[in-house]
Amino acid sequence: MTLNAIQLEVLWNRLLSVANEQQTTLIRTAFSTIVRESLDLACGVFDTRGNMIAQSLTGTPGHINPMATGAIHFLNTFPPETLKPGDVLVTNDPWQTAGQINDFTVLTPVFRDEKIVAYFANCCHSPDIGGKILSAEAREVFEEGLRVPIMKLFDRGEPNEILFQIIRANVRTPDETVGDLYAQASSNAVGARSLLAMMEEFGLETIDPLADEIIGRSEAAMRDAIRALPNGRWTHELWADGFESPLKIAVAVTVEDADIYIDFAGSSPQSSRGINVVLNYTKGYASFAMKAAISPEVPHNEGAFRPVHITAPEGCILNCVEPAAVASRHLVGHFLPSAIFGALAQVIPDRVLAGGADPGWMSVWRATFPQTGKGSNITVFQLGGTGARPSKDGLNTTGFPSGVGSVPAEVIETLAPLVQHQRALRVDSGGAGKFRGGLGQNATFSYLGEQDWSVSSLVDRTQFAAQGVMGGQAGDVGEFKRNGATAPPKTILWMDAKDQIELNPPGGGGYGAPFLRDPQHVLADVVNGYVSIAAARAEYGVVINYAGERERLVRLPEHYAVDWAATATLRDQAGGRG
Repeated sequence: MTLNAIQLEVLWNRLLSVANEQQTTLIRTAFSTIVRESLDLACGVFDTRGNMIAQSLTGTPGHINPMATGAIHFLNTFPPETLKPGDVLVTNDPWQTAGQINDFTVLTPVFRDEKIVAYFANCCHSPDIGGKILSAEAREVFEEGLRVPIMKLFDRGEPNEILFQIIRANVRTPDETVGDLYAQASSNAVGARSLLAMMEEFGLETIDPLADEIIGRSEAAMRDAIRALPNGRWTHELWADGFESPLKIAVAVTVEDADIYIDFAGSSPQSSRGINVVLNYTKGYASFAMKAAISPEVPHNEGAFRPVHITAPEGCILNCVEPAAVASRHLVGHFLPSAIFGALAQVIPDRVLAGGADPGWMSVWRATFPQTGKGSNITVFQLGGTGARPSKDGLNTTGFPSGVGSVPAEVIETLAPLVQHQRALRVDSGGAGKFRGGLGQNATFSYLGEQDWSVSSLVDRTQFAAQGVMGGQAGDVGEFKRNGATAPPKTILWMDAKDQIELNPPGGGGYGAPFLRDPQHVLADVVNGYVSIAAARAEYGVVINYAGERERLVRLPEHYAVDWAATATLRDQAGGRG
């Protein structure tokens, strides 16, 4: 089949609409907040060889890319000749897909005239998978819950009742967990139906030639972007809080003509606790970072992966070996884009972000409804600030690199006996710079009942701040507190009924020297409550006068003004800080 440019564009956009319909079905039918509110998911369509052709509009790199590279495991376990219409496959094996057993990947073959013409797959974070509640405390993967090898979730349209019974017997949220699996299977079925309609409309007997054209063009465009870079090798390192001790993430990025090699040799060895990362997940976030930096417009598929080669020594924190505990692997894996951007800043500083909050803060809350005695189990995402950009400020409370969203307070308080007392931007948490880092947030929670309750806080950057770039300052670190005092993160914390918990994600790093920031922009930050008057003076050399009544709750923009003479004097005295 030969396609001209117009035909290819039409079919490509139709394929994207099919994948987006698949995703919309998943979101609308999911039972758990982590899927329908936070969008902790991925959807994609694959050719008959297991190559991802297209993904849906949204999704986390930690789901999309490992799902894409893990599809071959499904095909190796169940070759096409062993599958029948109505079959649906599933696994949550960390080393074959998304790196933790809370993530279920569901893959469905698409049949046309008794022949497989494509596959649809999706990957979602399950609300619970048994074992220890999701935390970093486990010492082996066996402690972290139920591990399901690649098997049939549906056999010729009939549910695998034994598997569903096993899942229900092992999880704290059986209705939500099983409901999400049905939603995953349903979304693939909707994608398959729409793809078959597309094939019928355009007279396609197979989509493999279309896949070859799309994937080939993506690979060529990615290689062109790499050729535009100078050959060379650049290194960087950063630190994460870790569990028992801090962790080093070391990276070397090497450009050789039309290929890029990313190596994580020198990173810390794997941990005895559940923060280890499987290589599949490492490849997912590393390849995403490279594509985002050098060719964000290239379609995200098999072709975009091929020129990027990722390695990490076996047994290190980024290539752990079984039976390592991996439940909180995102607390390390989400640092990889910042590490890679730090290396690339030495060669393409105009195309990378400063360091960001990185790991999205995830907390798992368990509490009993006082009126009914029924238990609740809810997962909540909170987001810090992204790093500043070469020509713009960082984004406040935004999920980068994961892309997940926060859970609204109304949803939290409906599904759990919790009260969220505040959710506010953290003043001065964004790193100072010519362009300011994005702000983190302050959030305070309490319990409505009289019994003990618990939270598992999967948080990081409470010790090591997001790094600035090109003279930008570091962002503020995050805070996890119980009744105003620092509490131990990454563990299951049991609390008294009247305790209050604060989860305050960090801010992003700044870009460029702070004294180069336009004083009018600093004034706007002060008016908006992003930067305090004291920090404006100390960090930016901008003197701002306030003419209103300080005790008033409402302060109007006209109450603030830049003292231009004092600002000029202060910045002149600072000399080289600009």
